[in-house]
Amino acid sequence: MPRKKQKTVTVGFVALGCPKNMVDSERMLAQIAEAGFWIAAEPERADVVIINTCGFIAPAENESLAAVEQAVANKRKGRVKKVIVAGCLAQRLGKRLLERAAGIDAVVGLEHRDAIVQVIRDTLASEETLVFHGPMPGTMMDDRVRLRIGPVHSAYLRISEGCSHRCSFCTIPAIRGPFRSKPSSLVLDEARELAGSGAVELNLIGQDTTLYGRDLTLPDGLAALLGEMEEVPGLSWIRLLYAYPTGITGRLIETIAQSKKIVHYLDIPMQHANNEILKAMRRPDTKEDLCRLVDRLRTAMSDIVLRTTLIVGFPGETQGQFDELVEFVKWARFEALGAFTYFPEAGTPAAEFPDQVPEEVKQARREELMLAQQEIAFAQNEERIGSRLTCLVEDAGRKTEDRGRRRQSAIRNPQSAMGRGRFYGQAPDVDSVCLIEKCSAVAGRLVEVEVTGTQDYDLIVEQI
Repeated sequence: MPRKKQKTVTVGFVALGCPKNMVDSERMLAQIAEAGFWIAAEPERADVVIINTCGFIAPAENESLAAVEQAVANKRKGRVKKVIVAGCLAQRLGKRLLERAAGIDAVVGLEHRDAIVQVIRDTLASEETLVFHGPMPGTMMDDRVRLRIGPVHSAYLRISEGCSHRCSFCTIPAIRGPFRSKPSSLVLDEARELAGSGAVELNLIGQDTTLYGRDLTLPDGLAALLGEMEEVPGLSWIRLLYAYPTGITGRLIETIAQSKKIVHYLDIPMQHANNEILKAMRRPDTKEDLCRLVDRLRTAMSDIVLRTTLIVGFPGETQGQFDELVEFVKWARFEALGAFTYFPEAGTPAAEFPDQVPEEVKQARREELMLAQQEIAFAQNEERIGSRLTCLVEDAGRKTEDRGRRRQSAIRNPQSAMGRGRFYGQAPDVDSVCLIEKCSAVAGRLVEVEVTGTQDYDLIVEQI
């Protein structure tokens, strides 16, 4: 009698969180596919659902728990057999995660990322709840061979892991362990692999990219790495994200200024501009240091685009200290800015500080800060009208049946294809975009455009 063919296990994958989590997700997906599992287009109907969670701050934790609860609900309905929770929230809570969300079949910490295939097999074979959890390894994991879930032409490349800073508000060191650099040979191998698969833009990430190489006793390690990366064929743009202020050296500024591939863009998380708040945050910077840094960067590169991240409502923040922050933002004229209200994360020193700021005050301050930044950003966009830019096409666009943010320009020229792209001053996922009129290029191509208008934070451009 012929043997009955065994059904192939389907795996649904939900990827949440930051670019570092995306790299982990892509690495796990590659291993799952190589093992012969089918990756389901609809996670809610897969045999096994894996949620790669974020657990950095309260909103991300809530989003992760909501995704877990949805997967467990589908399991109760019989659509899903097993629910596996991985990523930062799993690493942060470990077994405690089972108390927060009933119905989970396995909890997988970050250090077990590359054992995900065995985790799936063990979970399918067990009637018990499994926990794969332990301290983060002291070395970097290999991120090569990824099943990319982002665009082919743009990729994130992690050059370091963990953090050895001790900011009083942050959970990252407890989640991802101490800072460690990925060996430059491994970084360059991954860069070549990504470029070979079609990436023309690499966005370098880490908890603090400017610390790169210090644990390997490499002087100016980041500048040296960037110099080697310029030689990788196929790359057009190299972008540096998460560059801490104190690590931006003269050599690094010179390397970026003189490069033909490293874009004149820096993402510098400053967090605040009042010296007393910075000290309470356990940040090594002062307002004077930050002002000098902004001046140095704008002097070295008149076209540099600066992005920063700020926290409002930190414990003890007075109205006067907040006003000082707003004035700093108006002076610095950042091209892009992200602001967060302070969250008292369990296990961090700041969560125990006195004088916690009321939630309604925090929200009001964030709104005021973002309105000040909006005025700056809108004015800078207006100043770009008539200028020419090089734009990386993300989406060639569709015709006039498009809806939403593209519709206004599509109506202006009903026969044109409205595309979407980014110039060097727009990082993927977090910044505004260019809306491209008369777009004839395919995604992944660099095209010359002229700025013809603005739409909120976005630029309206026309392909030349």
